[in-house]
Amino acid sequence: MGFSVVIPARFASSRFPGKPLADLCGKPMLQHVYERACESEALRVIIATDDQRIADTAEEFGAEVCMTRADHPSGTDRLQEVVHKLGFYADDIVVNVQGDEPLIPPRIINQVAHNLMAMPEAGIATLSEPIESIEALTNPNVVKVVSDRMGMALYFSRATVPWPRDAFQQGVTEEVPALFAWQRHIGLYAYRVRMLNDFVTWPPAALEECECLEQLRALWNGVRIHVAPADEAPPAGVDTPEDLERIKQWLLSHEASA
Repeated sequence: MGFSVVIPARFASSRFPGKPLADLCGKPMLQHVYERACESEALRVIIATDDQRIADTAEEFGAEVCMTRADHPSGTDRLQEVVHKLGFYADDIVVNVQGDEPLIPPRIINQVAHNLMAMPEAGIATLSEPIESIEALTNPNVVKVVSDRMGMALYFSRATVPWPRDAFQQGVTEEVPALFAWQRHIGLYAYRVRMLNDFVTWPPAALEECECLEQLRALWNGVRIHVAPADEAPPAGVDTPEDLERIKQWLLSHEASA
């Protein structure tokens, strides 16, 4: 059984308008993402956008494009429109790769898809990596995930979960306590199409709205989410022009040393 990749790409961005088309070493940033996805085992790689400028550029570098509505409340809703329009089957698996991650390792795209294939009881699979600094552990922008012994997610939170009660009461706040292996959630998802079709029928859950974490809607409705440590740590994506410049310098330095 194979899988497909969908790359959502929007032109509008409050911090970086036109981000997918920004030049990165002579190519639009989106093309780098597309090429990394094509290096995975995906049978099909699709760029989903509501902007004709992005669609035209993507078609110029040879990508399959699916035009979507501009009024989707979430990225998952946009993904479901793609699989519906393109006639995917309920048992198909789709990996959602963000359009602002030009250095995403193809290896972890394969990993998250294969993990979902191996877990028929799960509707979603995703990845995590260790949290190694107290700053990350207590940062609400770093999403934490707690899983059971079978690798199924128990909860996702912006808070420090689990809470190291005794260590924090004793004032141990300069380093990550050694009593638990805290995990940061990596926002790479594989979905069963059946789950996507169900997801868009559910109203936002109170937990989801409280934490501003879309995956909590799935947990609230009984979807099992498989979580595994990533085989390769993904580099940070692009949120700002400064991030783009950092990645540009990284690519140039690696080209020079190759």
